[in-house]
Amino acid sequence: MKVSMSLQNFVELDRRTKKAMGGNVSFREALTARLNIINPSHQKITEFIKHHEVRFTPGIKELVAILQSRGTEVYLVSGGFHSIIEPAAKELNIPAKNIFANKLKFYYKGDFAGFDNNQPTSDSGGKGLVVKQLKEKFGYKKLVFVGDGATDMEACPPADAFIGFGGNIVRSSVKEKAAWFVMSFQELTSELDKTS
Repeated sequence: MKVSMSLQNFVELDRRTKKAMGGNVSFREALTARLNIINPSHQKITEFIKHHEVRFTPGIKELVAILQSRGTEVYLVSGGFHSIIEPAAKELNIPAKNIFANKLKFYYKGDFAGFDNNQPTSDSGGKGLVVKQLKEKFGYKKLVFVGDGATDMEACPPADAFIGFGGNIVRSSVKEKAAWFVMSFQELTSELDKTS
């Protein structure tokens, strides 16, 4: 698959992504701007999924497997896109019903038509709304949210705890504000091993 983007567009996309993940602009505003730069067609998304192998952060498969073996439901709550996240979820044995992410919209011929702004994850505070809904629907007494961005921290509360994650990127605002910050999923697995 060939994706063409001018250097100027790439630099702008990178700038907007960093700004959004740092919590300096509303997520919906950043998402709209980034998608307008990328302008993803249905064909581009399909080719991307087909030609890009899912890459996992070391330790995530083991962590998810341990949680699931203990009867813990694992959810993927993301500002990314359902169609791109679903293959990874499948490999992690996480059912599609446990994915809360944005959905791209396309016109009949496959041209980009925007995104579904009714998805809670399409705006700032949306991850917290998902957590609130999960707690209400299933009666969870303890719900822990793990993430690396400002929009992840917004989920606590209503999440009962937030664990900052720096295994892919360290965002200083997340590291400073998280009560517990880890650099690898192995750290979480080790803590779970202590409680078994």
